[in-house]
Amino acid sequence: MRRREFIALLGGAAAAWPLSVRAQQRDKLPLIGFLGASTPALASERVAAFTQRLRELGWIEDRTVKIEYRWAEGDLKRSPEIIAEFVRLKVNVIVTHATENVIAAKRVTSVIPIVFAAAGDPVGTGLVASLAHPGGNVTGLSIQATDLATKRLQLLREVMPDLHRLAILVNVNNPASVLEHREVQTAARKISLEVISLEIRKAEDIAPGFDTIKNHADALYVCADPLVNDNRMRINTLALDARLPMMEDNREFVVAGGLICYGPNFPDLFRRSADFVDKILHGTNPKDIPVEQPIKFDLVVNLTTAKALRLTIPESFLSRADEVIE
Repeated sequence: MRRREFIALLGGAAAAWPLSVRAQQRDKLPLIGFLGASTPALASERVAAFTQRLRELGWIEDRTVKIEYRWAEGDLKRSPEIIAEFVRLKVNVIVTHATENVIAAKRVTSVIPIVFAAAGDPVGTGLVASLAHPGGNVTGLSIQATDLATKRLQLLREVMPDLHRLAILVNVNNPASVLEHREVQTAARKISLEVISLEIRKAEDIAPGFDTIKNHADALYVCADPLVNDNRMRINTLALDARLPMMEDNREFVVAGGLICYGPNFPDLFRRSADFVDKILHGTNPKDIPVEQPIKFDLVVNLTTAKALRLTIPESFLSRADEVIE
């Protein structure tokens, strides 16, 4: 072999060796399985908050950690299959949100740590034994859905002093939504509101459901749920057509044309879920990590929708809002 060819061969081998080593190192990185309830586009802000916090903690994608993303795309019946795939991939931790997803994950594996970035009522739905002592392999952040029912009705009554008849939209396939529905009913009756329920199980139930409450309610309370959130454009359109002011749980609904939301800041919850992942990847058992609650809340009002409904929002209300959309 000529000297020049020999040197070239050595150079090629030297160049290839670090690439091979890096590939092997990547294969040995901790692996996170991330299951989103909707789609990448709808969850982009939340995922960005999660990965940004991971970077701050030293977990950089494809350098110090790997993340496998999967999306239920609003069909949470697919979730058990996705979780089973994570088990086959031997992920170190599963990150998800929405009570149904967390329940599915808990049923599929009792070994792999599970972190929920947002769940409606983790104690009431049996996800954890208690907030302070979760037990098992599940922990994360509660959105306090049931605890906020009374506050949301107070805000709605403030905007609509003549409110007498309240419709409640609930996905009865979601255990957390069912619990929230009960709390809303109890809170509504305490302030002498008549209640009518709009129960759905799938997207096709939404339009017919509105036909049953049209002209029979003054306002609509929307229980937190991924299926509902994925169909927020349709719900907002139907509510506007029925002239029903709505109270929702997240900003995305109001940006899409809803009237008012009051609830936890979801990007902040996803950001904080990265701290749970960090603790688990450093060896902490999830049963020893207390469930945390929201610390940031959003009160958002859409004035364009208020005008379309011919509803005047009090200045005192607007002054307290975190965001006013015009």
